[in-house]
Amino acid sequence: MLKTKTVTENLPKVIELGQRFDHTTPVLSSRQRGWNGIVVEQYQHLSNSFEVEFPAPSDHWLVLPLGQPVLVTQKSDDRLHESIIQRGDTILVPAGQPKYWCRREGICCAVHMHLKPEMIRQTAEASEMDTKRTGLVDCSGKQDLQLHQIAMLLLAELESGGMMGQLYVESLTQVLAIHLLRHYSTVTQTITSENRSLNHIQLQQTIDYIHTYLNRDLSLAELASVINISPTYFASLFKQAMGISPHQYVIQQRVEQAKVMLKRTDLTIADIALQVGFSNQSHLTRHFKRFTGMTPKQIR
Repeated sequence: MLKTKTVTENLPKVIELGQRFDHTTPVLSSRQRGWNGIVVEQYQHLSNSFEVEFPAPSDHWLVLPLGQPVLVTQKSDDRLHESIIQRGDTILVPAGQPKYWCRREGICCAVHMHLKPEMIRQTAEASEMDTKRTGLVDCSGKQDLQLHQIAMLLLAELESGGMMGQLYVESLTQVLAIHLLRHYSTVTQTITSENRSLNHIQLQQTIDYIHTYLNRDLSLAELASVINISPTYFASLFKQAMGISPHQYVIQQRVEQAKVMLKRTDLTIADIALQVGFSNQSHLTRHFKRFTGMTPKQIR
């Protein structure tokens, strides 16, 4: 954040939602994709200015600017505070807290993420944090490049039409939730799963399930339910046991299965891609080359 100053005039008592608000609809939205615990949207506001007071949201709300620096006015302690918000800054509005802001002239491009409080609570529980003392806190203008990197990965997945699948989105969502609990909560303690691990039977059950249903759009919840533990806990323990995340392991096994089918069957590459769980042939080719250094055609 480049500069901040306090404006001493009092805030108007009531500002009708939408009265002076830029009604631009999102350029992209994940609402129709049914992502668990999170909604990701990209906005580009083109009008000169807007002023709006939001009622207390039911979800945690993250706004991550992507464009040029923009002058905004926000409410804090019944006063107005002007600040310049730029790329890399973070605006976090916790669930249950009303928010007022006014944007001046200028094009404003941003990613909005809405997170279910229940998902954050479950992540805290799985990480052995005290959920009664753990809550996200209001933040405006904090530079957080790691948070923006996570947002950009989610946005890229949205732009691709969900090419990487549900397991990938859920893995990123868990990383996002843990990052918020570490850096934007009332209790910022190290999250760890020391002295805990998957036993051999649990690990083998999970691996067998993945191989059996490799063609599915697997989710963390589905895999965790196989051994009856929480999705967040499962993701960290699986990586501890295997050295890679559940999503990376699934992709790796899909490539291995595709390699076998390319050598032993006459199925088209497009058909093989679908049978091993990739969304299309180009999706298979991209990951195949990443893991083997060759394309499916070269293997065949």
